[in-house]
Amino acid sequence: MSVTAGLSPEQARTIVSAKAYAELNALHDTFRWLRHNNPIAMIEAEGFDPFWAVTTHAEIMQIGRDKTLFHNGDRSTVVTDQKAAKKVHDLVGGPHLVRTIVHMDDPEHQKYRQLTQSWFMPGQLKRLEPQIRALARQTVDDMAAKGGTCDFATDVAALYPLRVIMLILGLPPEDEPRMLRLTQELFGNQDPDMTRGEAGMLDTELGAQQLFEVFIDFSNYFRQVTEDRRAHPRDDVSTVIANGSIDGEPIGDFEAMSYYTIIAAAGHDTTSSSTAGAMWALCENPAEFAKLKANPGLIPGLVEEGVRWTTPVKHFMRTATADTEVLGRHIAKGDWLMLCYLSGNRDEAVFDAPYEFRVDREPNRHLGFGYGPHLCLGQHMAKMEMRILFEELLPRLKSVELVGEAKMTASNFVSGPKTLPIAFLLA
Repeated sequence: MSVTAGLSPEQARTIVSAKAYAELNALHDTFRWLRHNNPIAMIEAEGFDPFWAVTTHAEIMQIGRDKTLFHNGDRSTVVTDQKAAKKVHDLVGGPHLVRTIVHMDDPEHQKYRQLTQSWFMPGQLKRLEPQIRALARQTVDDMAAKGGTCDFATDVAALYPLRVIMLILGLPPEDEPRMLRLTQELFGNQDPDMTRGEAGMLDTELGAQQLFEVFIDFSNYFRQVTEDRRAHPRDDVSTVIANGSIDGEPIGDFEAMSYYTIIAAAGHDTTSSSTAGAMWALCENPAEFAKLKANPGLIPGLVEEGVRWTTPVKHFMRTATADTEVLGRHIAKGDWLMLCYLSGNRDEAVFDAPYEFRVDREPNRHLGFGYGPHLCLGQHMAKMEMRILFEELLPRLKSVELVGEAKMTASNFVSGPKTLPIAFLLA
């Protein structure tokens, strides 16, 4: 079979289109077709360098676990058109606007990951559970005070994970609006409701410039935090980064600012998306809501299914370091590959009835946190946050339903519900 066999230009455009990730139907159709007909397909979309779309669960895992043969750092880790990629290189002299553990390969990746890893392990997080539960309870109280209707995406799902991240980083509550705006501008720059400027959606070079400016704003904020934590260390992640060292040398400024940024942004936006996605699914599946009401022990299953269902990180890119073969396809050294997590999380070979939302799905081997050495550093925190919120929320809800049009963020990288109008009755 040809590497592009049966793939239409429309399907190729769908895979890279931000709008397709907001509407989803055509995207799911495309991924379903690829899984069954061309699971390792060469995508040639206008304006983009060619890349391989990897759409099956097993092959995403295979590539994700092989840190030697498939690198993160050699090219952009997010599918980027040629104009934007050139602009990024002009701005920073390389393929990445930031330099985080997402953009690193070993040995650097492991060294930088270990710097904060203990903070995100279950033991450390358990120590913070009372504070996180207090934030969840206050969030639910605020929702209840809205009189039976709210936009769950903006009023609950966007604010609660933000407050948890600010607790972890030791940031003051009065800075919440600034952090929320910056995280949304970073991951929502393809969406007219989120971007710093709509012109950047039409001109991808300008869009790259705007993203760079968002990072500069993050950096200006966190440099002040760094100065404070070096003078007045605290028991928080900001202190670890500010005073961190790699191979006996202080962490570089670019790497430090990138580290703050990825924790603040990824730690908030992905959890927010999964939380809202889970609630959206419960509104559309009242029988699943009833299961949870009858058996709160299913809440951890709701969390896992919410992450699978939403798949907030839609893809990551990898670059082949040598000639190889995947499912009979010849992958050449330097080839770019898209790990399509959204497709992997609907793979019929792994998930029974993958287009059904099931809070009691077992097993649930989803790829919502990635796979392999780059498995999401904050996965335990995200799952704990979601579990605690729903433990506080579900006992107080008698019913919940959609009362308006729910909408997804338009982004081919990180996306989830941006508006979710609901009506609810308190128990």
